[in-house]
Amino acid sequence: MKTRIEKDSMGELNVPEGALYGAQTQRAINNFPISGEPLPEAFIRALITLKAAAARANQSLECITPEMSIAIQAACDELLNDPALMSHFPVDVFQTGSGTSTNMNANEVIATLATRHLGEKVSPNDHVNYGQSSNDIIPTAIHVSASIELLGHLIPAITHLKKAIEEKGDALAGYTKTGRTHLMDAMPVRFDQTFHGWAAQLQDNLDNLRYIEGKITQLAQGGTAVGTGINAHPEFAAVFAKELSDLTHITFEPGKNFFALIGSQDTAVALSGQLKAVAVSYMKIANDLRWMNSGPLAGLGEITLQALQPGSSIMPGKVNPVIPEATAMVAAQVIGNDAAITIGGQAGNFELNVMLPMIAKNLLNSIKLLANSAYLLADNAISTLTVNEDKLNDALHRNPILVTALNPIIGYLKAADIAKKAYKEGRPVVDVAEEETDLSREELLALLDPAKLTQGGI
Repeated sequence: MKTRIEKDSMGELNVPEGALYGAQTQRAINNFPISGEPLPEAFIRALITLKAAAARANQSLECITPEMSIAIQAACDELLNDPALMSHFPVDVFQTGSGTSTNMNANEVIATLATRHLGEKVSPNDHVNYGQSSNDIIPTAIHVSASIELLGHLIPAITHLKKAIEEKGDALAGYTKTGRTHLMDAMPVRFDQTFHGWAAQLQDNLDNLRYIEGKITQLAQGGTAVGTGINAHPEFAAVFAKELSDLTHITFEPGKNFFALIGSQDTAVALSGQLKAVAVSYMKIANDLRWMNSGPLAGLGEITLQALQPGSSIMPGKVNPVIPEATAMVAAQVIGNDAAITIGGQAGNFELNVMLPMIAKNLLNSIKLLANSAYLLADNAISTLTVNEDKLNDALHRNPILVTALNPIIGYLKAADIAKKAYKEGRPVVDVAEEETDLSREELLALLDPAKLTQGGI
């Protein structure tokens, strides 16, 4: 590989000839050959957008020249509009805990391109990074990238899944199935009741995500190194937030306390906790679908999920519930990500949290996984499933728990005797109840009608 010599405060270093970055990025590449995984593109794109907003703010505050600002903005636009240039951001996730290496990677790449636009030297530190510190811009990039991904991807995805569940539930409102508690037969429920229960879970998650989104739009930018704002214009935080809001069409504002936003990652931990709650909801929905689909002969077999691929390399004809299974694995990963973010949140030592890159990576990974799996679950499982009505009715009318409806008339103990006898003899409850009570068959059929029993009341 052809190289060139680059220099920083620690001396000279060989850098690949075609690389847009400089010595500090190369040092990070050399120092952290750990995972081979850079920070997510969503994070890098947010960081580049922050640099453009900073250039605009610094121009407005007369901290850099208009020509310098325009060149930096042009470099940022070039990076955001050419996906191939993301290859110039190779720094490993597992690096210095402040994310300084990634910040300098962005500064160096932008400075190189800005120099080409301007025709004179643009400094990574003195110009691109003016009024900033890694210690405030990396926490800010966590909040901004999470906001963009939440509003642009996850919230629309969950909304899509919720709508699919509600529409399918409404379409299946005429079907009644055996309810289950403790995985054992219980009183009947309608499909629409089950599905709308799932939808209500998702609505709660949406409400909570929107609440937390209001918190992550509060930014650390302006606190610089330790929260005091050293080397930044006194008005930089406010002007920066306005410029960023204009660029992203999301309303951002300076944080109420920079020391809290730089020294801790409590908001990211709270967001991750809510993402974990979304994952738990997904897991419940996925597992319910898997149970209802189980069989087709030896399981519940109440529904049939769309057949998407062969289910076995050795058993011909086998088809598995692959989308719910993939969703369950997503949920497990998000729960694991949350554990890592929780530990990361504890690494707020005095004036700086020092696990920022790992927190950023796991937070954005959770958002991406939950968004992508929501669309698959909606379109390739929920919307396409069918009901096996004969299997439903066979289990429903033989369910001895239907006798619960007779409790107010014959009492719990008598009803229990009828249920046990019906189960032991494998007979419908209505037949045994007709023998064991003074109620007519017509009365019993009305009292034990599964559809009516889903409406509650006495």
